[in-house]
Formats: sequence, C-alpha cells, structure tokens
Amino acid sequence: MRIYYGWVIVAVGIVVSCIGIGTMMSLSVFLQPMSVEMGWSRAGISAASMLAFLCLGVASFAWGAASDRYGTRAVVLAGGVLLGLGLVAASRAVELWQFLALFGVLVGTAAGSSYTPLIATTTNWFTRHRSLAVALVSIGLSIGTVTVAPLATWMIVGYGWRTAMLALGGIAWAVVLPAALLLRQPSAQSDDVRLTADGGAAFSVAQALRTPQFAAIAFTYFACCAAHSGPIFHMVSYALACGVQPLTATTVFGAAGLGSLAGRIGCGLIADRIGAKRVLIFGLGVQALAILLYTVAHDLASLYALSALFGVAYGGVMPLYAIVIRQYFGARIMGATFGAANLASTLGMAIGPLAGGWIFDAFASYRWLYAGSFAVGLGAVAIAVTLRPPRLSASSALSAAP
Repeated sequence: MRIYYGWVIVAVGIVVSCIGIGTMMSLSVFLQPMSVEMGWSRAGISAASMLAFLCLGVASFAWGAASDRYGTRAVVLAGGVLLGLGLVAASRAVELWQFLALFGVLVGTAAGSSYTPLIATTTNWFTRHRSLAVALVSIGLSIGTVTVAPLATWMIVGYGWRTAMLALGGIAWAVVLPAALLLRQPSAQSDDVRLTADGGAAFSVAQALRTPQFAAIAFTYFACCAAHSGPIFHMVSYALACGVQPLTATTVFGAAGLGSLAGRIGCGLIADRIGAKRVLIFGLGVQALAILLYTVAHDLASLYALSALFGVAYGGVMPLYAIVIRQYFGARIMGATFGAANLASTLGMAIGPLAGGWIFDAFASYRWLYAGSFAVGLGAVAIAVTLRPPRLSASSALSAAP
C-alpha cells in the first residue's frame, strides 16, 4: 500500500518541532545546576528564556517568509545548523551575558524555524485531513517538553550541565539536519495538491497583514495565549497553595499536558468535519470557562479534572489558527502570514506568567489572575466570532500578481 508523502512531512514536523522547541524549553532543568556552579542568579538565567521566546516570535515571521521564498527544506536546514551551534556555544559560556546572547538569541531564533515553516508546509500537503495533520505536527511541541527535559536532567546528573547542553547541540544536528532532507514541496501534478489550491485570494504579504481579518486573527491568537499562559505557568504553584504535596503538584501539570495532546488530535478531527472556525470559537469558550473554574477548585480531584479539561481546550485551539489563516489567505504566503500571527501569540505567552507573578506578589492569591485571564479569554471568543474571509479588490489583485 502506497503511503501518501504528506504523512512523511507530518512525521518530520513532529520530530523537528520536538527537538527545536524541546531544547529551548529544557532550560528550566539547567537553572539550579548553572546557578550553583556559575554563581549566576536564577533571574539572570531565566532572562535567557524570556529572550528566547521574544526571538522565537520575531524569527517565526522571518523564517516563515523565507520558507515561502526559498522552500521549507532550506529554512529547516539553516535553522538546524543554527540550533546546534547555539547550544554547543552556550555550553562554553563563562559570563552571563555570553549565555544570554548564545542561548537567548541564537537558540530562540533557531527554534522559530522548527514550527511555523513546517506548519505552513503541512497545510499545503493536505485538504481532506488538513486540520488533523496540522494538529499532529503541533504535538511535537508537547512531546518535546516531556522528553527533552528529562533527558537533559539525566545527563546533568551524570555529567554536568555543560556536557548536557553540548550533547543537546549534537542531538539537534544529528536529528534535525537529516530529517530536513526529507522535506519537499507537494507535486503540482498530484490530485491532492490541486485540491489544496482551495481558498485564499491572491494577496501579497503586505496586503494580507493590512487586512482587518488578519488583525482579528492576530488579536484572537494574542488574547488566547495571554489568557492561558499565566494559568499554565503558575499551575504547579497554585496546586501547592491549595495544600497539594510538591511531587503530586507536578502531576496536576501532567494532567494538563495529557489533555493538551488529546485536545490537539480531537479538535483536529472535528475541525476537518465541521470547520476550524466553529471548533476554535467553542474551544476558546471552554478555555475561558476552565480558567474561571480554577477559582473554586481547591482539592486534588477537582484540580486533576479541571487541568485535564483546560489542557484539552488550550491544546485543541492552538493548531486551528494555521488552518484559518490558510483558508483566508491561501498557500502562497502561508509561511509569512502564519509567522506574523505566531509573533502575536508569543507576545501573549510572555505576558501571562509575568502578570501572574505580579498579581500573586501584590495580593498573595491567584484569584485575580484567573479572573483577569477569564476576561481576556472571553475577549478572544468575542473577536473570533467576528472572523470572516477577506475579499481582494480587482485593483489590489492586479498589484499582488507576480
């Protein structure tokens, strides 16, 4: 039985995003050993994570635009080289500013090449199972956070943080570069590819980014991530504040992770049947409701159930933005438009944890975090309801033509 090559693209997307995002997110397990050995403050080391997220957001747009012009294979190869280089070089840092530049800037920038271009390419390989395919690629992000960090921890315990980070750089080169060689554009002659020409007028990147429809998608994406990032980041701390034991509190976070995996697949399957926008609106509503319910969840059983529901909601909606963008603006500029929207989402991801910490320091409670996140989540629902496909005027279409 002949396997459609689009599923190979999906497999590459899972593997590459797992390594690309997983290595960046693994910094949390390096925090304590680096602080002890180097004498750097934890706040200083954590700044590398914030810097990496900011660079990831900006680079997503650049990598996405480059994939539209030069192809995803070239972009992922370049990003893989840069990712390994950043990790290897960061393992040799002797000053905090060096680590911030090498990990925060290089690794963060490289990680942007492992998600946006691959999502854009995946949307161009599928029509009938497009939402499911994109959801599967996004699973790589979740897999990366639960596999790379434990592997790094094992290496840190046995060999020290420098060797562990050096090894992650080698793994990035050994996995990402060969996997990137499997990437290719869909054949113009295949029936599946002819089907993927559906939707999306002939916008240029500049025209698409100026449309109110793109602004609505970007603001929805931003509000969605701003709403859930704080509760995700402070989930373990909230469980501890409720009297849950430390080791058990981490399993509450694990329940949300498992829910996220299930949500990505489930929402992808449903979106293929009833449309991405409908599932997005419903998922955003469930996300907002779950956030609000944290204000009344205090025992372990309710925290498990609520975190699983919350995970299904925020995990399920995340891949759907790419589907909506593909439907509204077409395949030709998918990398640039999704990259720009992804930049908005990373800004939202950066705001939530900081706001949650400030609120807890000010009020000694997370209640106002959940109330504020609920309000922002409702805002995301309200904006998503307004989403409509854009229309391109005849004069604009002529100016957008190559």
